[in-house]
Amino acid sequence: MIALRRTNADHHDFKALVQLLNAELARRDGADHPLSRFNNTDKIKYVLMAYDKDIPIACGAIQAYDAQRMEIKRMFVRPENRGKGIAKKILKGLELWTKELSYHRCILLTGSRQPEANRLYAASGYRAMPKYGEAADIIDSRCFEKVL
Repeated sequence: MIALRRTNADHHDFKALVQLLNAELARRDGADHPLSRFNNTDKIKYVLMAYDKDIPIACGAIQAYDAQRMEIKRMFVRPENRGKGIAKKILKGLELWTKELSYHRCILLTGSRQPEANRLYAASGYRAMPKYGEAADIIDSRCFEKVL
């Protein structure tokens, strides 16, 4: 059974999964891809982990973007655990946490080379939005938003 646990960016299991995520993104996009500058975790306070029998298998995070919106960050499911609906559970848990923190929208940044992520967000009610922040200048960046 999959258990979800709230923590923060200092948690060692989160750091380990983020290393795997960064390695996967480097393989897909290239180590020097412009999107890699958004892989920082030092401002993240809210992390949701998924465990299977105490083994960390997935993560996601939220970070305040402005007074109304939280940004979804660092979504990752270990390859051997994909296709089981775990990413949807993480995403729903992050949306719930966002509402508990009195925010009304979630936004996120992903890339065109992450088709699985793009499908997940579209299937979860996220709609394409204009590129925001530094992502506006990155050709293959994709930005999404959901009103909660």
